[in-house]
Amino acid sequence: MELKLASYNIHKAVGTDGRRDADRILAVLREVNADIVALQEVDRRFGRRPSVLPRAWVEEQGYEVVPLAMLPESLGWHGNALLVRRGIDILGAAPVQLPVIEPRGAVRAELAVSGRRLRAVGMHLDLSGLRRRHQIRSVLGEIADCGEDCPAILMGDFNEWSPRGGSIREFADGWRALSPGRSFPSRQPIAPLDRIVLSPGWELLGQGVHHSALATRASDHLPVWADVRFP
Repeated sequence: MELKLASYNIHKAVGTDGRRDADRILAVLREVNADIVALQEVDRRFGRRPSVLPRAWVEEQGYEVVPLAMLPESLGWHGNALLVRRGIDILGAAPVQLPVIEPRGAVRAELAVSGRRLRAVGMHLDLSGLRRRHQIRSVLGEIADCGEDCPAILMGDFNEWSPRGGSIREFADGWRALSPGRSFPSRQPIAPLDRIVLSPGWELLGQGVHHSALATRASDHLPVWADVRFP
């Protein structure tokens, strides 16, 4: 099972030039060309929380939107959405309740790739370090029942500046917390806020931050990615 994973905080499709442009975000997703994508800030915050990315446009890119929306015009929950390449089976999905001060959240999906199960979680964690630790514990508790035959991947905007310290210490031995690189702010990135975490058993083939002229304008974050294999 080989996959390309990506996480991208799209900032409600508002770029560094102040313009909201869904087409630009979709073009960056085409550049990244991942199999499973965790998006943050994909819905507007108020009212009916409509998605800033039209569902039909996302599906035209060859993705299925994991059914997590709590409102008909949304793509996700608390702005978190998961996209999977067409051909990956979606076995189930649900929001993950997090202890919060700010409006944050996480979502999970149980997937199958060529008959092999895995669990994917997308998240946007709190600015508070203590709260982030509690939130990671909640996520790990949520996926604990998946079993040894169900590897997990966690992706999102962790709001964590330390590559290995802080809330990252919540992951037990065997878990691999990747820090693909500095992803924020997109024009002159200084902080590795966006992360991908792998449960035991995954082999890392490559990782990085997606830099392109378009990505530096499309959002205030750059996408991060990882190529992985599960034997």
